Amino acid sequence: MSDGCLKDDVSEQRCKRLKIDNENGNNLNDNQLELKDFVLEKILNNNTNRKTACVVGKFKDKSGVALILFEKNAFKENDLSEEGYFSKETQLKTFFENDIYGNFECFPPSTINGVKTTIIYPATDKHIAKFSQQEVHIVLETPELYKKLTLPHLEKEQFNLQWVYNILEGKSEQDRIVHDNKSEKEGFVLLPDLKWDGLTKETLYLLAIVRQRDIKSLRDLDEQHLPLLKRIRDEGKKTILEKYQVPGSQLRIYLHYQPSFYHLHIHFTYLRHEAPGIYAEKSHLLDTVIDNITMMPDYYKKATLPFTIREMDSIFNIYETNGQVKRIQNADLIVK
Repeated sequence: MSDGCLKDDVSEQRCKRLKIDNENGNNLNDNQLELKDFVLEKILNNNTNRKTACVVGKFKDKSGVALILFEKNAFKENDLSEEGYFSKETQLKTFFENDIYGNFECFPPSTINGVKTTIIYPATDKHIAKFSQQEVHIVLETPELYKKLTLPHLEKEQFNLQWVYNILEGKSEQDRIVHDNKSEKEGFVLLPDLKWDGLTKETLYLLAIVRQRDIKSLRDLDEQHLPLLKRIRDEGKKTILEKYQVPGSQLRIYLHYQPSFYHLHIHFTYLRHEAPGIYAEKSHLLDTVIDNITMMPDYYKKATLPFTIREMDSIFNIYETNGQVKRIQNADLIVK
């Protein structure tokens, strides 16, 4: 998760976006990691569509591997002004001019030209696999495959959830929480997702994390969870409208399957923002989930659910061994 971006005075945050995500629950802010001390080993991913890059390496005089994720920020409408891109500090480098057309590179003031940066340190092999560019497949997971293959794997191999419990227990990131329902059965916290800088409305992205600890994913949901799901939807909409002036009709509210971590959480994103993981093979709208359970209380225990699987994921080997997927070989790509 990111640092405290929800304070009223956020001007300094625009110039400093160093974020530390440690899924082992350690607070590393005091370590003062500096990019000048980073030694690059490999570029794991360079996504030209999303303008993101991920690199792996080490920090000088520190043990363990580190991942650094860079993401170009979306345009803020307030920066499209005389104080922003049209200020005296902005410079243009000319590539060519022809009649009414001109092609330039713009160098705006540094205060509006930051790059969102996430540091994961120490990073594990799971982190490296997660952020590496690789082949992706779709699996159609039946209830039988879930019980036989997926469930045993996730119980053994999932990421450490201590960072989640730290938030729920009030030990970390409390200044970032925008809504906190402390009910034991229907409670949840709402806070900005790691992917959001907490400032730019155009990329609004919040996460609701439930207080119950025995709900891993969509598969565990049934009729007893309907009050919880409805409360998250309704209170989440109300909070976001009051704090960010985004109405519920402009929110995409959904669950991922498979999720990135197995403690039930629900995503809230601005409808205009094409956030990662919003596509049909991964995203399940919360209202649809509620309707499905209302019609059939054990719907998600009986349904066949699709999910994407990558060749470096450890679960890929399990599904491959059981004949459910086949690894892409170079020879398979040759048209005969």
